[in-house]
Amino acid sequence: MDEQAPQATTHLTPDPAAPPQLSPHLEDLPDQKPERDGGRRWFTLDFTPLRDSREFRLLYVGQSITFFGSMMTFVALPWQVFQLTKSTFAVGMLGVVEFVAVLFMGFVGGAVADYFDRRLMVRLTEAALAGGSVVLIINALLPRPHVWLLFTCASLFAALTALQRPSLEAMIPRIVKPEQMPAVAALHAFRGSVAMIGGPALGGVLVVTFGPALAFSVDLLTFIVSLIALALMQSVPPPPAADRPGIESIIEGLRYARSRQELLGTYLVDMNAMFFGIPMALFPAIAESYGGASVGFLYAAPAAGALVMSVMLGWTRHVHRHGLAVGIAAACWGFAIIAFGFAGRLWLALLLLAIAGAADMISGVFRMIIWNQTIPDHLRGRLAGIELISYHTGPMLGNAESGIVASLFSIRTSAVSGGILCVFGTGLLLLALPAFRTYDGRAGLRRKQEEEDARADRLEAAGLECADLSALSFEQPKPKR
Repeated sequence: MDEQAPQATTHLTPDPAAPPQLSPHLEDLPDQKPERDGGRRWFTLDFTPLRDSREFRLLYVGQSITFFGSMMTFVALPWQVFQLTKSTFAVGMLGVVEFVAVLFMGFVGGAVADYFDRRLMVRLTEAALAGGSVVLIINALLPRPHVWLLFTCASLFAALTALQRPSLEAMIPRIVKPEQMPAVAALHAFRGSVAMIGGPALGGVLVVTFGPALAFSVDLLTFIVSLIALALMQSVPPPPAADRPGIESIIEGLRYARSRQELLGTYLVDMNAMFFGIPMALFPAIAESYGGASVGFLYAAPAAGALVMSVMLGWTRHVHRHGLAVGIAAACWGFAIIAFGFAGRLWLALLLLAIAGAADMISGVFRMIIWNQTIPDHLRGRLAGIELISYHTGPMLGNAESGIVASLFSIRTSAVSGGILCVFGTGLLLLALPAFRTYDGRAGLRRKQEEEDARADRLEAAGLECADLSALSFEQPKPKR
């Protein structure tokens, strides 16, 4: 199973992206809401969003199940490529075709998410992903499965995911409350960690024992469950006077991201940490000194650390300096990777990777909070596309960087130097981006509300009908008697 390593081209921990809604009433900001449960909830998961919102509950359950299935395909597809080709280069090329698809479709998906019904986009892409699973099943049952078809499906899955992700993120602000932001982030972090540990483990067992067709079939069933959950949800229309998809709308999103240091900081700090500090490409070689079977433990350790941290994120809603928190967490990731480079025992290496994973989880949660306290609803899809690209670019290029340095010098040099550059680069970015370093979430919510109100006033002055965003909340309507 060592040969599957090149396929794992993203973060070693899940992306806790789940945008909550801004508050139309600033008096409802989290820091002014009374704390009923005291310190008991500082380090526990808060299930309030699941209890309060039927729409979020349906979406959360459906996406949790389908993500678990997708993580099984994440293992089964590269395993089948290697079995058919016996080439690690071929497995590595899966990551290349996926990167190209994400790079292009991330921008397209963002522009589409700001113009069309967001639930409809998620349903269409989810159905297309299910169709891709059918193709994989049929191909796996052939006497001689086609390798080119596996590459085509890998590219298709990446493209559809990049097209879906902005719509998925942009629809969630309509169905959760602003004060539940940290709780939503923690819930998504928890489900991501569980899926990234359990999905590959179960997928690996199924593909080795019964063949890839069964793993793909289970993934198909999870897509069906997700489609049922989406069908039960209400539609999520785009914002009033939405911008038509095109080059101009994409450029507008890029221009907005560039104008906000707090947004640039989240992208650049994460890309810096992953480009220099991600050691994933080194795991197969490192495992040789500990025993080949240990490679699986190395890949699982960061996700395990993220899982433990995800159930202790109650304290995040008491932190308002989110930019500084992202920087500190990224630096902690770098320090953990430095120590990992010097680890001489397997248990210590796994512990340090788990600590790194926990730090990455904290960074991800606060990055998500900044994104969704800062970005107006009519730009949310396009900025989500930028987030998707930045999230994947660092690890994809970082794996190449760590592999090149290791080949020129040594494995230890690659890991240690990468961690040092991660810490150094994080410090420079904090100094270069003062608005990111001093960003306060309470001010971010106020600014977002002001931008929404200003846009509504402009549309009203132009004679365009502009419904109050708060009226689009699924919590408002009462059932008829």
